[in-house]
Order: sequence, then structure tokens, then C-alpha cells
Amino acid sequence: MSETRAARTGLGESAENEVVDLCRDLIRIDTSNYGDHSGPGERAAAEYVAEKLAEVGLEPQIFESHKGRASTVARIAGEDSSKPALLIHGHTDVVPANAHDWTHHPFSGEIADGCVWGRGAVDMKDMDAMTLAVVRERMRSGRKPPRDIVLAFLADEEAGGTYGARYLVDKHPGLFEGVTEAIGEVGGFSFTVNENLRLYLVETAQKGMHWMRLTVDGTAGHGSMTNDDNAITELCEAVGRLGRHTWPVRVTKTVRSFLDELSDALGTPLDPEDMDATLAKLGGIAKMVGATLRNSAAPTMLGAGYKVNVIPGQATAHVDGRFLPGYEQEFLADLDRILGPRVRREDVHGDKALETDFDGSLVDAMQIALKAEDPIARAVPYMLSGGTDAKSFDDLGIRCFGFAPLKLPPELDFAGMFHGVDERVPVEGLKFGVRVLDRFIDHS
Repeated sequence: MSETRAARTGLGESAENEVVDLCRDLIRIDTSNYGDHSGPGERAAAEYVAEKLAEVGLEPQIFESHKGRASTVARIAGEDSSKPALLIHGHTDVVPANAHDWTHHPFSGEIADGCVWGRGAVDMKDMDAMTLAVVRERMRSGRKPPRDIVLAFLADEEAGGTYGARYLVDKHPGLFEGVTEAIGEVGGFSFTVNENLRLYLVETAQKGMHWMRLTVDGTAGHGSMTNDDNAITELCEAVGRLGRHTWPVRVTKTVRSFLDELSDALGTPLDPEDMDATLAKLGGIAKMVGATLRNSAAPTMLGAGYKVNVIPGQATAHVDGRFLPGYEQEFLADLDRILGPRVRREDVHGDKALETDFDGSLVDAMQIALKAEDPIARAVPYMLSGGTDAKSFDDLGIRCFGFAPLKLPPELDFAGMFHGVDERVPVEGLKFGVRVLDRFIDHS
């Protein structure tokens, strides 16, 4: 950062330099979440974060909901603590990774080709590192935020947040006293339209979820015998129908707003009813946006039988179901119709959909911060096809946005980084995010 820019933002060069090392350190802490407590847990990451916060004078608290499943929370006093507080939250757990599939080891935090590589680089140890870098620099220089800020580095988001955000909201709601707004993951990243315009997608909505177990009971018997009541056959036919089903397009308020903004930016109409033509114009974000136009149900696991010559009496499958805001009942009714009467379904984990308006002073702060660092920036709302810890914080009446700012190279498949092989984040993107986040705090 130039001396002029440093003076203008109030942010020293140390934050930009430190963010890369913080991100690498966090990636090197294996926090793989298998959803059954069999992983290493998040305790080491929670302690690392707490140490970094304590070094600059904060008083972080570690909350362990289950052995090894720990989250770190701290509060920063603002210039005016009577104002409503802001929550900045991130999760420290990651989905598992098979090192044999990666170009660089997923827990090495290696720097190559201008990027930090590793599991969690974009989901979401990058934002954890940016938050730590900005907070540490502000505390060292004595720059208070305009209002109180609560920092939450959370466990278990990748398995629904039961042992992280959900635990804190249910058992320790006082930690979030006075908080009215929050920012978290999967938003604020760039989509380059042309040399004169770069859109930054801010998450204002997310689909709800029904992670389901499907069960069919049949008649057990010898594999050599004719059996018209084979549980596997019945289940596979139902799962096949579900997996091939084309769900109807449903354009929500957020998606309509996003498509209108994008249509204006591209100078061409975008018709959500013409999926192929619409998505062809969206480049690397097509997968993200396409999934927000419909409900969805993806079969992900199958289980049945114990010996090749024995027809089992039961077969099971797991399905990742996601529904649009306002369409949960339609989704469940369609599910039952597609699966048929023989299939019994039960939720393994369920959570609501969220949607908020793209307006207010917090959105203004995002626009100002992005524009200051990228003159061709325009922030636009979008819907996330997945879910985040915002679902838990919404229960406390907190208005949540996805805003983890990153300026990305146009050729980077950002959507493919999430839970994908060779996950990585540009070094310059991290430094950009630090500058934007610092400005955002000043205006928030």
C-alpha cells in the first residue's frame, strides 16, 4: 500500500502483510468436520484466534460445546456503545480434503501462482484472517470502531452449526446483546462484467435446507428368489425420479433484483424462464446463480444390504434438499409426490430460508468501501444457494448479510473453489479485502 493510501484509510501496511500469514496459519490447522465428531475439531483454531486477539488487548472467550468443538468470541468497544452493535462472524471448520487429489497439500497453506492454497482458503479462513488482520491493526493503533463490534469465530458451520452458532445462540445469547446487524461469508466477491464495471455480489438471501434420510422397507429373502418387494429396487426408482426431476423456476425478490442489476450491467435482457440463455451470460458464477432459481434435492448417499446373496429388508438414502424463501411447503409437497407412498422421509437437519432487503446504512457502507478501493465497483444483492450461520443469528433478530470482500481475477472459478479440489485465494484479493473491511467498519 502506498503512503498516501495508508494515510487515507488509516490502515497501516502491517495488516496487509499480516493477513497472508494469518490465512496460511489457519489453513495449516486441520479443522476438518466430518459431521460426527470424528475429526480433529476446532479447538486449536479457537485457541490460535484467541491468542491473536489477546495479544492486542482484547479479552476473547472460548466456548466448547463438545470435546474439541470450540468457538471464540470477543467484543470490541466502539466510540459510542449506545449504538446498536455489529457482528462479524466466520467459521473455522472446513470440509474434509483428500491430499492425493490436490496440486498442493490442502493443509500446507502454500503460496503458488499468486494464491494461498489450501482447504478453507475461501470457505472461510480467508475472511477469518482478514477480520483478525484488521482488528489487530486497529487495536494496535487505537482506532475504535463507530459502534461496538462482536467477533465470533465459530465451530461446526459445515455440519449445520449445531455445535457452533446454534449452541451460542441457544446457550449464550447475552454475547450478542445489542447486535442488530451482521456480516459473514459468501458475499462481497467480484464478478467482472467489462473493463468499466465490476459487480460485487452481496448475499441478502439464502435457501433453506432439509437434509433428509429416505427409507424403504421391503421383504428380506434369498438373492436367488423372485422378490417383487425388494427395498433396494423401490428406493432406487424413487431416488432416480428425484434426481432427474426438473423443479419449476421460482423468481424471488432477491433473484429478480440481481437479474435486473445484471441485465442493466450487461445491456441485455435476462430471462429466468430461459435458463440456458441466461446462465450462458453469467460465466463463472452461473452455477451459483442457477441454483437460486429453483428448489433442489440432490441424492448424496445410498445404503443397503450386507451380503451379495441376501435381499435386505431395508434400504436408505440421504438427500440434500434446498428450498427458496417462501417455497418450503411447495417443496415438501413436491417431494412426497415424487418419492411416492412407499418412501419414508425424515429430516437429519433442517433450517429456514432467509431474505432481507438490499438497503440501509450497512449496505451504504459496503458500497462506499468497495468503491473507494475499486472505482468500477457496484454492489448488487444475490441469493446464496447454500446456508450459513446467519440462520442461527437471525433467531436473535439480527439482520444478516454475506460480505467477505474479495476482488478476483475474471478467470478464477470462484464457485468451484467451495468444497472443491485446489481451493485457493489470491494474495492480492486478501489484501484488497483487508482494505475494504477496514473502510467498511469506519462507515458502518
